[in-house]
Amino acid sequence: MCAYVRRACVLAMLISVVPLAGCSSGGSDDKATSKASASAESVVKEQPSQEPSETASASAVPVLKVGQSGTWAYGETDDLGENFKVTTQMKTTVVSAEYVTPDEIDTGNKPENGQFVRLTLTLKNVGDAPAEIMTYGVMEWEDDNTAAQDASTLEGVGDGRTLDTTYKPGQSVTGYLILDVGRRGGVVSYAGTEDPNADAAFKVELPA
Repeated sequence: MCAYVRRACVLAMLISVVPLAGCSSGGSDDKATSKASASAESVVKEQPSQEPSETASASAVPVLKVGQSGTWAYGETDDLGENFKVTTQMKTTVVSAEYVTPDEIDTGNKPENGQFVRLTLTLKNVGDAPAEIMTYGVMEWEDDNTAAQDASTLEGVGDGRTLDTTYKPGQSVTGYLILDVGRRGGVVSYAGTEDPNADAAFKVELPA
């Protein structure tokens, strides 16, 4: 009989406790829980965002028209051609882009692709380390109808200042390239970059 009474008492206590635990009306425990959740949420929101990687920032390619300037990242990879690292910054200004005939550039050669263009640029090292620029073999032209193709020529080499040289910090050169493009218009790209995430260091939109 006593055992039955004890079991009845325990059952009654459980029934009375369960509703109290499940039917809180904003007591001190709920307030503490809410404060803890808000604090955790605040910590998540206040975490600083990650800085963009050096490679990602290096991959921005300026697309320039005549009269415009743009800055691009110059760098190098390791001996395996991996792990691109920015070493300095270069600035390109497009001075002019003129379509010329063989006679106007004093050559007996005809353009193999269709049209000669004299592209005058100013290159300047605006960073803190030297940059070696070589344009021959890495100047490409393309438009909506023609895929990228080599536009480099040796026309005009030796006439005036050469863009192909080593630029120390603060140094600049204004010179021109005679390029062989398919037709008027399109885009010329300087593909002389080791950045695996960029198809070119800078691009120039030619006038139509």
